[in-house]
Amino acid sequence: MTAVRRPRSARGAGGALREEILDATRELLARTGNADAVSIREVGRLVGVSAPSIYRHFADKDALLEAVVAQVFENLDAAIVAATDPGLSPIMRLRAQGLAYVRFALDHPEQYRIATVNAPGDRPRAVDQVLGSAVFQRLSQTVREAMDSGLLTPGDPVPVMLQLWASAHGIVSLMIAKPFLPWGDPEEIADRVLGAACVGRAALDIMGEDATPDDAVAWLKRIRDRG
Repeated sequence: MTAVRRPRSARGAGGALREEILDATRELLARTGNADAVSIREVGRLVGVSAPSIYRHFADKDALLEAVVAQVFENLDAAIVAATDPGLSPIMRLRAQGLAYVRFALDHPEQYRIATVNAPGDRPRAVDQVLGSAVFQRLSQTVREAMDSGLLTPGDPVPVMLQLWASAHGIVSLMIAKPFLPWGDPEEIADRVLGAACVGRAALDIMGEDATPDDAVAWLKRIRDRG
């Protein structure tokens, strides 16, 4: 299929062309499910421009894919901001933010996969893009506030954030990949998984990092018996 030649952009319309290029790249990624299948030539064919027109906006394919991922993280952050009530306690904000994360992923499965599974570029750049994203910084700040409130042991929030993120990513990735399993209500199962991760982390901080599962069971039994 031959490309439809796109009319020359009006002066100052470069931003619109950039968005068209990003839209076409997202479409290709969603259609192929593989970043390796995306090429500058095919993106240009979809948009109706030549490869040099794309290179005026993006240095190479990696830069183009990184821009797509950055946009997904921006959209995810906006969803989390909308779900954040500053009047809630840190643990309730973590819950609300985690559920917003799950909802976004379920509503935009291809975008989510692009951002979390097939991160482009070399590993250090991909790591920097995740850790430096507004969404990661926002969630880390909520963890830090949970530490300041005494719910969690004070320290570096990044490892704790990664542990909680692993729980959210794990459940939502399974629901996307295996939708035929009897999950029940997606938000309800996600809420239970995220709640277990948050409360479990707080309990381990009380018992100590060296606590074994047997220690945890005995600790919970003592609490139950007192109740």
